[in-house]
Amino acid sequence: MPVLFIFLVFVLFFWQFLFKSLLPIPADTIIGLYHPFRDLYVKEYPNGIPFKNFLITDPVRQQYPWRDLVISLEKKLELPLWNPYNFSGTPLLANFQSAPFYFINTLFFIMPFAVAWSLIILLGPLLGGIFLFLYLDNLKLSKWGCILGAITFAFSGFFMSWLEWGTITHVGLWLSLILLSTDKLLSNKKRFRWSLIYLFSLISSFFAGHLQIFFYLFIFSWIYFLARWLQFGKKRNIFFIFLFLNLLFIIIASIQWIPTLQLISLSARNVDVLDFNNPGWFIPWQHMIQFVAPDFFGNPTTLNYWGVWNYGELVGYVGIISLILTLFAMFFRRDKKTLFFGTFLFLSLVFSLPTFFAKIPYLLKIAFFDTAQPTRLIFIIDFSLAVLSALGFDYLLKVKRKIVIIYPLIFLSVILGSLWVFIPKEHLLVVKSNLFLPTLIFICSSILFLILIAFQKKRRIVLIACIIILTVATFDLFRFGWKFTPFTQKSYLFPSTKTIAFLQKNLGEFRIMTTDSRILPPNFSTIYRLQNVDGYDPLYLLRYGELIAASERGKPDITPPFGFNRIIIPHNYNSKIIDLLGVKFVLSLSEISSSKLKEVFQEGETRVYENINVAPRAFFVEKVFYTKDKSQTIKEVFADYFDPKKAAVVEKAEGVNMISPGRCTRCKVDIVSYRENEITIKAEVNVDGFLVLTDSYYPTWHAKIDGEETEIFRTDYNFRGIIVPAGKRRIEFYATLF
Repeated sequence: MPVLFIFLVFVLFFWQFLFKSLLPIPADTIIGLYHPFRDLYVKEYPNGIPFKNFLITDPVRQQYPWRDLVISLEKKLELPLWNPYNFSGTPLLANFQSAPFYFINTLFFIMPFAVAWSLIILLGPLLGGIFLFLYLDNLKLSKWGCILGAITFAFSGFFMSWLEWGTITHVGLWLSLILLSTDKLLSNKKRFRWSLIYLFSLISSFFAGHLQIFFYLFIFSWIYFLARWLQFGKKRNIFFIFLFLNLLFIIIASIQWIPTLQLISLSARNVDVLDFNNPGWFIPWQHMIQFVAPDFFGNPTTLNYWGVWNYGELVGYVGIISLILTLFAMFFRRDKKTLFFGTFLFLSLVFSLPTFFAKIPYLLKIAFFDTAQPTRLIFIIDFSLAVLSALGFDYLLKVKRKIVIIYPLIFLSVILGSLWVFIPKEHLLVVKSNLFLPTLIFICSSILFLILIAFQKKRRIVLIACIIILTVATFDLFRFGWKFTPFTQKSYLFPSTKTIAFLQKNLGEFRIMTTDSRILPPNFSTIYRLQNVDGYDPLYLLRYGELIAASERGKPDITPPFGFNRIIIPHNYNSKIIDLLGVKFVLSLSEISSSKLKEVFQEGETRVYENINVAPRAFFVEKVFYTKDKSQTIKEVFADYFDPKKAAVVEKAEGVNMISPGRCTRCKVDIVSYRENEITIKAEVNVDGFLVLTDSYYPTWHAKIDGEETEIFRTDYNFRGIIVPAGKRRIEFYATLF
């Protein structure tokens, strides 16, 4: 019955998806924020279709396009190794957030993609709630406490902020099942079954697609195991079973973590990162208020947010009732469970707030830690709060002196009262309107707890009070979640436009670029299979970032910082690097005056210009320059005498029998097949020649000429080049996993 109740709660929260066919996808930002989609609705909506939450754009700019490409390749029984549609070619599987091996991806093989994605969004909090209920039930807590804890975690600030990403919540939801299976392993109950469940949960969490959240989960689960192992008598065989299971996990997960580590080592992750001194890198002290009143600083959906950027990273709200019961447990419950989760709550706050201890990894520049934003520790904070609220509710129902609940009530009443007294005058209306509901819920909660105290011996009244407490807690979290979460029409989800159709028909093996971030933003082109020079990924290739930085600067300057902040959108269409990248069409919202560009299409405000100087994707050059390092290479590429269509710069080719190609009188290059993981070219050359392919260089790409392996050289700073013997040749470029 409790699990059924939890299930019905989720049906209620997602009723717009289940009964109105609205998708839990921020598709309204696609047609409300960006061209050429706004041009579709310009007559009815001159200022663009209204959208609910401008803060939620990443799901449609990252996770949704990546997973769409992953599934399309997996349906063809191919590993999703490469994404040629952004960054002029970039790893796909290795970027981790594409989640190619997550078992829930099976949904995409049995139903339409948008529906399957929506179900994945729904399953995040649903499974998170059910798994936590089962774990709390294993701790022998009352069913009321178990239900409250499950609902608290499933609709917490962590889950609601990241709900529509489809990755972050799915990493976190497995923590409860990992802890449950750990307990079962230690208690000798059906050890083989629970070993499999533990291994499955750990693998599923890892493959779900967010490395930082998994790291927190992994550390938490290990410390939990050690604490419980000591408590259960330090059995050596159990310890070795646990080690074996984790070793097995590492081996199985190597198909993901080895490519990811390789990409991290070649990415700009340590270069293009925000300074940890920036506001919002840690949870600002004043934003602790959001644990009591989530919208004290306003809300992005009502366009009145005045707090530190950004709201979604800083809100860890778990509801007034759960907060009261958490305080009650920490004040009065004396057991090891409360001590453990209370300690983790405290430590998570210490390392997510701007304390001295939290800054140590950044001051010492400890690898991985110094690029991880600590606000994501809200995952552990909210999980601990959910468990503590369940422990508090359980203890309140069992303890005889229920009157002590009055102390956390007094504590919170002082905080709320202070918030009312010290409202900033410049934000008076926003704060007052957003303090009213938390205050009302606090008053109702206080009355309910007082009724529980006054009638603790009357079971029927206690039963009714518990039901109302759960109802109020659910309403509180629903109100918070619904306010932040958009449900949108399916027709808004990446619609086709005349501009898109024109590009798909005329682009061929060339690329596009935009002059404005409001046009076809990064990664959108992946959905339409249009190759683009832009991209949005925390793990973009460092070499590509350096090349684009130099192109934007108009000189061979590759010194960081680049100012991209994970998003590369080249604008300098006059650069010869843009020609070399194969940019055939440039999209703009204003007129462009350039000798190399001519307007060929317009839809609404969106103009399409053709680049008449564009270089082909693959071509032979007449001359090759050889350099020793990237500094020399970038200078050669930007030299006035360097013509990228006729010459190539090859880096670090010592010890290789390179060529000096003469003038080619009979050079033909025909791209027979261009697929994500494989490119086939037919070439004819009358002398030994050097072929340039303007796709990003990456060590997992290989080449064959007439079936024989040949070396790929890093060419023109970021691209690929091979030596082609004279004659008619069949050339194959192909990607591998490692």
